[in-house]
Amino acid sequence: MTQTDKLPSRLHHTAYVTRDQEKTRQFYEEVIGLPLMATWCESDELFGKVRTYVHTFYGIGDGGALAFFQFADPADQEEFGPKMPATPFHHIALRVDAETQAGIEARIAKAGIKPPDTYVLEHGYCRSSAGSRGITPRTTRIAERRRAPRCEPHARVR
Repeated sequence: MTQTDKLPSRLHHTAYVTRDQEKTRQFYEEVIGLPLMATWCESDELFGKVRTYVHTFYGIGDGGALAFFQFADPADQEEFGPKMPATPFHHIALRVDAETQAGIEARIAKAGIKPPDTYVLEHGYCRSSAGSRGITPRTTRIAERRRAPRCEPHARVR
Protein backbone atom coordinates (compact mmCIF):
# COMPACT_ATOMS: atom_id res chain seq x y z
CA MET A 1 0.00 0.00 0.00
CA THR A 2 1.32 3.42 -0.91
CA GLN A 3 0.76 6.65 0.96
CA THR A 4 -1.67 7.74 -1.78
CA ASP A 5 -3.92 4.71 -1.27
CA LYS A 6 -7.07 5.60 0.64
CA LEU A 7 -8.49 3.27 3.26
CA PRO A 8 -12.22 2.55 3.45
CA SER A 9 -13.93 5.24 5.53
CA ARG A 10 -16.06 2.91 7.71
CA LEU A 11 -17.74 -0.47 7.81
CA HIS A 12 -21.02 -0.30 5.88
CA HIS A 13 -22.38 -3.51 7.39
CA THR A 14 -21.38 -6.95 8.51
CA ALA A 15 -23.79 -9.83 7.98
CA TYR A 16 -24.62 -13.10 9.71
CA VAL A 17 -27.18 -15.86 9.28
CA THR A 18 -29.71 -16.16 12.10
CA ARG A 19 -32.13 -18.97 12.91
CA ASP A 20 -34.87 -16.62 14.17
CA GLN A 21 -35.30 -13.04 12.94
CA GLU A 22 -37.79 -12.14 15.71
CA LYS A 23 -35.46 -13.27 18.51
CA THR A 24 -32.64 -11.46 16.74
CA ARG A 25 -34.76 -8.29 16.63
CA GLN A 26 -35.67 -8.57 20.30
CA PHE A 27 -32.03 -8.98 21.31
CA TYR A 28 -30.44 -6.25 19.16
CA GLU A 29 -33.27 -3.74 19.34
CA GLU A 30 -34.67 -4.22 22.86
CA VAL A 31 -31.60 -5.44 24.78
CA ILE A 32 -28.64 -3.89 22.97
CA GLY A 33 -30.56 -0.82 21.78
CA LEU A 34 -29.73 -0.84 18.07
CA PRO A 35 -32.67 0.37 15.97
CA LEU A 36 -34.05 -1.85 13.22
CA MET A 37 -33.36 0.30 10.14
CA ALA A 38 -34.54 -1.93 7.28
CA THR A 39 -36.13 -5.28 6.55
CA TRP A 40 -36.19 -6.77 3.06
CA CYS A 41 -37.74 -9.99 1.82
CA GLU A 42 -35.87 -11.00 -1.31
CA SER A 43 -35.65 -13.80 -3.84
CA ASP A 44 -32.45 -13.84 -5.86
CA GLU A 45 -30.61 -16.33 -8.00
CA LEU A 46 -27.55 -17.12 -5.93
CA PHE A 47 -25.09 -19.92 -6.66
CA GLY A 48 -27.30 -21.61 -9.26
CA LYS A 49 -30.63 -21.52 -7.43
CA VAL A 50 -33.36 -19.01 -6.53
CA ARG A 51 -33.13 -18.43 -2.79
CA THR A 52 -35.66 -16.54 -0.68
CA TYR A 53 -34.59 -14.80 2.50
CA VAL A 54 -35.32 -12.00 4.93
CA HIS A 55 -32.48 -9.50 5.37
CA THR A 56 -32.54 -7.10 8.35
CA PHE A 57 -30.26 -4.18 9.26
CA TYR A 58 -29.70 -2.70 12.75
CA GLY A 59 -28.15 0.76 12.85
CA ILE A 60 -24.92 1.75 14.57
CA GLY A 61 -24.08 5.37 15.49
CA ASP A 62 -21.48 5.82 12.72
CA GLY A 63 -23.98 4.94 9.98
CA GLY A 64 -22.91 1.31 9.67
CA ALA A 65 -25.12 -1.65 10.46
CA LEU A 66 -25.32 -5.22 11.69
CA ALA A 67 -27.22 -7.32 9.17
CA PHE A 68 -28.90 -10.71 9.48
CA PHE A 69 -30.23 -13.22 6.94
CA GLN A 70 -32.81 -15.94 7.48
CA PHE A 71 -33.61 -18.25 4.57
CA ALA A 72 -37.07 -19.62 3.76
CA ASP A 73 -35.70 -23.02 2.69
CA PRO A 74 -34.19 -25.02 5.58
CA ALA A 75 -31.59 -26.45 3.16
CA ASP A 76 -30.41 -22.92 2.30
CA GLN A 77 -30.40 -22.03 5.99
CA GLU A 78 -28.17 -25.03 6.71
CA GLU A 79 -25.85 -24.33 3.76
CA PHE A 80 -25.27 -20.64 4.50
CA GLY A 81 -25.63 -20.67 8.27
CA PRO A 82 -23.22 -23.38 9.34
CA LYS A 83 -22.78 -24.12 13.01
CA MET A 84 -19.88 -22.31 14.65
CA PRO A 85 -17.81 -23.72 17.50
CA ALA A 86 -18.60 -22.41 20.97
CA THR A 87 -16.00 -19.71 21.67
CA PRO A 88 -16.03 -16.14 23.01
CA PHE A 89 -13.61 -15.14 20.24
CA HIS A 90 -16.38 -14.82 17.64
CA HIS A 91 -17.93 -11.51 18.62
CA ILE A 92 -18.86 -8.02 17.55
CA ALA A 93 -17.24 -5.19 19.52
CA LEU A 94 -18.90 -1.78 19.71
CA ARG A 95 -17.37 1.32 21.25
CA VAL A 96 -19.64 2.95 23.85
CA ASP A 97 -19.30 5.29 26.80
CA ALA A 98 -19.69 4.11 30.40
CA GLU A 99 -23.33 5.22 30.67
CA THR A 100 -24.35 3.36 27.50
CA GLN A 101 -22.46 0.25 28.61
CA ALA A 102 -24.16 0.30 32.02
CA GLY A 103 -27.56 0.58 30.33
CA ILE A 104 -26.84 -2.36 28.05
CA GLU A 105 -25.58 -4.46 30.97
CA ALA A 106 -28.80 -3.66 32.89
CA ARG A 107 -30.97 -4.66 29.91
CA ILE A 108 -28.99 -7.91 29.52
CA ALA A 109 -29.71 -8.72 33.18
CA LYS A 110 -33.38 -7.68 32.89
CA ALA A 111 -33.79 -9.94 29.85
CA GLY A 112 -32.72 -12.86 32.03
CA ILE A 113 -29.57 -13.59 30.04
CA LYS A 114 -27.21 -15.44 32.39
CA PRO A 115 -23.76 -17.06 32.15
CA PRO A 116 -22.48 -18.61 29.99
CA ASP A 117 -24.48 -16.38 27.61
CA THR A 118 -23.17 -13.21 29.26
CA TYR A 119 -19.93 -12.15 30.90
CA VAL A 120 -17.82 -9.12 31.79
CA LEU A 121 -14.10 -9.06 31.11
CA GLU A 122 -11.75 -6.31 32.31
CA HIS A 123 -8.95 -6.23 29.76
CA GLY A 124 -7.11 -3.35 31.44
CA TYR A 125 -7.29 -1.22 28.30
CA CYS A 126 -11.07 -1.61 28.06
CA ARG A 127 -14.04 -3.34 29.70
CA SER A 128 -16.00 -5.87 27.66
CA SER A 129 -19.47 -6.98 28.58
CA ALA A 130 -21.07 -9.50 26.30
CA GLY A 131 -24.43 -11.09 25.89
CA SER A 132 -26.05 -13.54 23.56
CA ARG A 133 -29.36 -15.31 23.54
CA GLY A 134 -28.42 -18.09 21.12
CA ILE A 135 -30.22 -16.17 18.39
CA THR A 136 -27.19 -15.96 16.20
CA PRO A 137 -24.61 -18.68 16.51
CA ARG A 138 -24.03 -18.88 20.27
CA THR A 139 -20.49 -17.71 19.70
CA THR A 140 -21.49 -14.51 17.92
CA ARG A 141 -21.64 -12.27 20.94
CA ILE A 142 -21.84 -8.56 21.18
CA ALA A 143 -19.20 -6.87 23.27
CA GLU A 144 -19.53 -3.28 24.37
CA ARG A 145 -16.13 -1.70 24.82
CA ARG A 146 -15.01 1.50 26.39
CA ARG A 147 -11.39 2.47 26.67
CA ALA A 148 -9.67 2.77 29.99
CA PRO A 149 -8.56 6.39 30.60
CA ARG A 150 -4.90 5.34 30.31
CA CYS A 151 -5.54 4.32 26.68
CA GLU A 152 -6.95 7.62 25.45
CA PRO A 153 -3.55 9.15 24.52
CA HIS A 154 -2.84 6.10 22.31
CA ALA A 155 -6.28 6.36 20.71
CA ARG A 156 -5.64 10.01 19.75
CA VAL A 157 -2.39 9.00 18.01
CA ARG A 158 -4.19 6.39 15.92
